Amino acid sequence: MKNIFILFTLLACITLTAQTDDKKWDVNHPPGDSSMTVIKTNEGTWMSIDVSPDGENIVFDMLGDIFMMPIAGGKAKAIRSGLAWEVQPRFSPNGKHISFTSDAGGGDNIWYMKADGSDAKQITKESFRLLNNATWHPNGQYLVARKHFTSSRSLGAGEMWQYHITGGEGMQITKRKNDQQDVNEPVFSPDGRYLYYSEDVYPGGFFQYNKDPNDQIFVVNRYDMKSGKTKKITGGPGGACRPQISNNGKKLAYVRRVRTKSVLFVHDLATGRDYPIFDGLSKDQQEAWTVFGIYTGFDWMPDDKNIVIWGQGKIHKVNTMNGDASEIPFEVEVEHKMMKTLEFQNAVDSDQMTAKVLRDLCTSPDGKTVVFNALGSIWKAGKKFAISPGCPNLIERIEGGLMSYGNDFTRENNPLECNLEMYCTEDSQHDFIGKAALNKIRKDGIKQKIRGIVFDGDPCPT
Repeated sequence: MKNIFILFTLLACITLTAQTDDKKWDVNHPPGDSSMTVIKTNEGTWMSIDVSPDGENIVFDMLGDIFMMPIAGGKAKAIRSGLAWEVQPRFSPNGKHISFTSDAGGGDNIWYMKADGSDAKQITKESFRLLNNATWHPNGQYLVARKHFTSSRSLGAGEMWQYHITGGEGMQITKRKNDQQDVNEPVFSPDGRYLYYSEDVYPGGFFQYNKDPNDQIFVVNRYDMKSGKTKKITGGPGGACRPQISNNGKKLAYVRRVRTKSVLFVHDLATGRDYPIFDGLSKDQQEAWTVFGIYTGFDWMPDDKNIVIWGQGKIHKVNTMNGDASEIPFEVEVEHKMMKTLEFQNAVDSDQMTAKVLRDLCTSPDGKTVVFNALGSIWKAGKKFAISPGCPNLIERIEGGLMSYGNDFTRENNPLECNLEMYCTEDSQHDFIGKAALNKIRKDGIKQKIRGIVFDGDPCPT
């Protein structure tokens, strides 16, 4: 009883210690060594952009931080920075808040903050079916985001889910048709009646490599929030992705592949006419995995005469009628915390090691030496210690219960005579060669069987 009490006391101490040491992980303040690095640039990679409802400011992401600057350009101010990866900012309809995707809570979820970057709050709290690419409902109380689902393949597929800004479990809007073809990039019509989004419709029903981007991979669909019906709006050769509805609800901008270029197009919802306006974009990701979208977010100016979009490292203002484009210059200077890489000391080599694979082994004529190939060299072994290849001797084999083909049995014997019946049971559900013959031997009776013999008494004189 004393020993049991000591054991219970020890376990209690271990449990208490584990609970004490189990500190909550903070993505922005992980343990470990770090250093600060200043990043200064006037170009960016894969930047999502949004324009404030009054047309005065631009919000964009770069390197996992969120910045704001005047519509005319200039020096951008970081309104959300840190080690957490935070992207895809979107102004609320009244311009007072900004939604964004962040992994500050441990995984990609939807957050929102005040327009100055303060008072950030997490809306969704998924730990497995993570979310991104949120879009505001025109009433400013709800957002729709893409939820990621995976099965046997890691790329997965998406569904549209709606959430109130106060959080909650959310409400499913669209249902995925399979686990490998994606839907993404939702955006509401100005009246909230329709939800536009991109969908992978490539033939086959599963994700494929080597797809033809000048065929149709993605299309833009429209979901009716009242009737629940879905309608294809545009697609065709080169596909259609990253839809963005104009402020008056009459036109839809999207990205299409034309030969080797990704091109910004405009679709007239009344006439169905599609026309290109700007080919200075970076390559879209239609052939690849599109977990975070096929192209970066962009937006219309409030008067719908221009679109602000990222491409080739720069921010562009594109006229929606004639395609005239001008650069909106920007400059970012931000201090980043860089965590030191976790490293372990591993010896590159040593004086001795064990070879795991021996190839082309050959024995010398006298049986005392072997040569073989290992680690790219030819080796010789055995001579110094008189070691030669062999097998257990007769006595060791018999004592160990090892059977020798040719000594103990031949092909004239059957498994039932050699005590191997456990490997070929008659009630097995599986068929195999010789099953009927073995069952007949069982029925007729086994005529001979290998048996071990133990001799008692004193050893025989030599």
